[in-house]
Amino acid sequence: MSDIPVSPNMDSKYLNAPNRNRLGHRDLQGKVAVVTGASSGIGRATALELGRRGANVIIHGNRNLEGLQQTSRLLMAQRVSTQVVTADLTRHDSCLELVNSTYHWQQRIDIWVNNAGADILTGSVAKAPFHDKLDLLWNVDVRATITLGRMVGSRMLEQPPGNARPVIINIGWDQAIDGIEGDAGMLFGPTKAAVMAFSQALAQSLAPDVRVNCIAPGWIKTKWGAESSDYWNTRAHRESLSNRWGEADDIAAAIGFLVSSQADFLNGVILPINGGQRCYADSKTLRATTGH
Repeated sequence: MSDIPVSPNMDSKYLNAPNRNRLGHRDLQGKVAVVTGASSGIGRATALELGRRGANVIIHGNRNLEGLQQTSRLLMAQRVSTQVVTADLTRHDSCLELVNSTYHWQQRIDIWVNNAGADILTGSVAKAPFHDKLDLLWNVDVRATITLGRMVGSRMLEQPPGNARPVIINIGWDQAIDGIEGDAGMLFGPTKAAVMAFSQALAQSLAPDVRVNCIAPGWIKTKWGAESSDYWNTRAHRESLSNRWGEADDIAAAIGFLVSSQADFLNGVILPINGGQRCYADSKTLRATTGH
């Protein structure tokens, strides 16, 4: 793990984006938050949401250093105290160094968001064999989440108590319970179900001193969603009662609530964020209703 330099220059295209610089209430003032996988998408939106609400934010990334720097510039534009770190979460020693270095920044961790996940849907990995994709998901999404959750939970138990209980947030998947057809279902379903099961076990283990909750996103328009075919675009609209794709900001807003004192009585919760799920018997039913 290492710190990377960040240019103070700001990217006006992103700074002028809607809802990015709103002041809002600062209910997380002075909290120390860590967001893994903050180079883009849900991780970036979450880091900005927590910073907007007053938290000091450490952002983590691995390969997309340009995106990580961009997230840092956006946080600095909000006048957020921030640190940038890199770590390969497939390595146990890197996970340990990440937890130790983030803790020593301000001698505590109040919020930890395990958002980092392997991208197997875009880029060169999308063409990799099934077993290679499964190995990558297992190492990043499952093993790293379990490793970091246990390490961070121990740190949170040892640190002096603050004015609110520390919180760990993990990322599952809303369709991991009911299942979805195809390779994506057989890859993401088992791995995200493992994350969800671990979240509930960790909540049981750390209570009452630390809260652990899990977000289960539905169809969210991240990089893959923005480039998806008409078929998947139709499914995203038809399978949500809100009749639209979810946005990274929708997930960030839910995380912002779950880490706040307003959610103090929520622990061991798996919260689907999907606009309301409209259920079809299978993909054939969907094709019959949509013509795709």
